[in-house]
Amino acid sequence: MKFFLDTADVGEIREGMAMGMVDGVTTNPSLVAKTGKPYAKVIEEICSIVSGPVSAETNSEDAEGMMAEARELAAISPQVNVKIPMTMEGLKAVAAASKANIRTNVTLIFQPLQGLMAAKAGASYVSPFVGRLDDIAHDGMDMVADLKQILRNYNYATEVIVASIRGPLHIQQAALVGVDIATIPFKVLANLAKHPLTNSGIEQFLADHKKIPKG
Repeated sequence: MKFFLDTADVGEIREGMAMGMVDGVTTNPSLVAKTGKPYAKVIEEICSIVSGPVSAETNSEDAEGMMAEARELAAISPQVNVKIPMTMEGLKAVAAASKANIRTNVTLIFQPLQGLMAAKAGASYVSPFVGRLDDIAHDGMDMVADLKQILRNYNYATEVIVASIRGPLHIQQAALVGVDIATIPFKVLANLAKHPLTNSGIEQFLADHKKIPKG
């Protein structure tokens, strides 16, 4: 499973890359706004740091506007995948982008048939939001498993990015389902490496090391 970092913070990206954990990056307007920098500049900077895909989001609500933004974003770097919302206008934009060889990431997927429609329209990626479904007492990962099976049934090349990840358990469940990608906030990525028994084991080894006579 590939790990994307869900951030616009280049410091977090560099830290994740130093651990060998960043296969790509996903962003959104909320994350970019935190940087205080122009949108295009942030995307360009991220593309200069990572070698994998970088998702950048459109803000228009109609297909024509989405396509205009998609062309601008795609022109920043060949790494850019344009995030388009799962709406009827969004599907039109995805189909047009596919014909124009612009890679897309259809976001805000909440049920399997939305993902199937996005794949059929030509999406490179689909992003089901598991955390938000869990928040309203729906099993987000069951939905992802169904979506993955449907795409597998028909041999779609579209990759599934599990998004809205709340913690390590979501990532473990996604890996067991066989999801292609998990896009992870940096704080969750950091928590994956931690365990209290690891910490106590290190403390014990260090304490015992101090007892070893100096030769």
